[in-house]
Amino acid sequence: MAGTPGTPGTPRVLRAMNDRAALDLLLEHGPLSRTRIGKLTGLSKPTASQLLARLEAAGLVRVTGTSEGRPGPNAQLYAVNPVAAHAAGLDVSPYRIRAAVADVTGRTVGEYELPTPGRRPARPVVQQVTEALDGAVKAAGLARSDVHRLVIGTPGAFDPGTGRLRYASHLPGWHSPSLLDELAAALPMPVEYENDVNLVAIAEQRLGAARGHADFVLLWNQEGMGAALVLGGRLHRGWTGGAGEVGFLPVPGTPLVRQVTKANSGGYQELAGSQAVPKLARELGVADVPAGPYTDAAATLLARAADHAGGPYRELLRTYATRLATGLASLVSVLDPELVVLSGSALTAGGEVLRALVQAELEELAAARPRLVVGDVTEHPVLRGALESALATTRDEVFDTSR
Repeated sequence: MAGTPGTPGTPRVLRAMNDRAALDLLLEHGPLSRTRIGKLTGLSKPTASQLLARLEAAGLVRVTGTSEGRPGPNAQLYAVNPVAAHAAGLDVSPYRIRAAVADVTGRTVGEYELPTPGRRPARPVVQQVTEALDGAVKAAGLARSDVHRLVIGTPGAFDPGTGRLRYASHLPGWHSPSLLDELAAALPMPVEYENDVNLVAIAEQRLGAARGHADFVLLWNQEGMGAALVLGGRLHRGWTGGAGEVGFLPVPGTPLVRQVTKANSGGYQELAGSQAVPKLARELGVADVPAGPYTDAAATLLARAADHAGGPYRELLRTYATRLATGLASLVSVLDPELVVLSGSALTAGGEVLRALVQAELEELAAARPRLVVGDVTEHPVLRGALESALATTRDEVFDTSR
């Protein structure tokens, strides 16, 4: 019926569209004057004034100061009110849970890290999640009820049919069929779950090397190998959420791995995963292979190799680039992406030198020739992606003034 709230083209809906456009501009550009907002949105001065008054009354914007250095009276500057809403993200690994809270502008206001060592969790997963979240909330000076939405990133994916975590047998305590219900009962805010590599792709798409790209593959190599597939601007998750589990991909150069879910590994993981780098370095005669966790050792070796002009380090980089390109060739031959982003400590450590070698090898092995780039979001990329995902939905809800 005409005039019903939410009907396209009604004054209420048009006002809401203008409101959201102004809020997005303030997020992108920072504090703006009424005149500047009017020019960027195409609104008249009276309409822009009404819009800002409406958003200020709703608690969505606030005056942050005045402009200076121009003739005439100083103009008031408006910005998004950072405390209008908060969102949280969790990055879950077998060794720790990293948590953060961001205000609605995207600024991180609280962080916390909870160690979770051991093959069997000492505390139930629900207790671990709430403890990590509460640590970040406390660091932000907030209460748990102040968080509008939470996104949890884990290895693998929760099967939409059964609710059980798949493709991540190495994550202790997270495989109970009732876990999602238990978490929903324990947490007061809506909770979403996403694969950790998919969240890295979200971070790169919104903040990093994949900005402006609607079709790209992100290849991740850290504790394990994985990929995120973005097609037409949207993540492709597959029927069970397992799209992108490329560590299980059979590839030339390794024995055929069977029972891959039990082994939690596959051909590509064995060929080019972080754990293969120290072994390869020893085979090629690299001296002083670092001890300790293989992820750290791989990153150290590849960073050293990128700085050496020749010798066994150079051969390490060339051989590893060929291994990476072997699996990538299958992906790009099927998907034909515009861009491939290399991410995770084992790939970013090799930097531009490794990227160029993989690019050259890929052009020999695949008919499609996407551009390869090294990811820009290197500080806690899974957590950053979780926050970006939570913030996107939070803003859609909080910034909707049509209701």
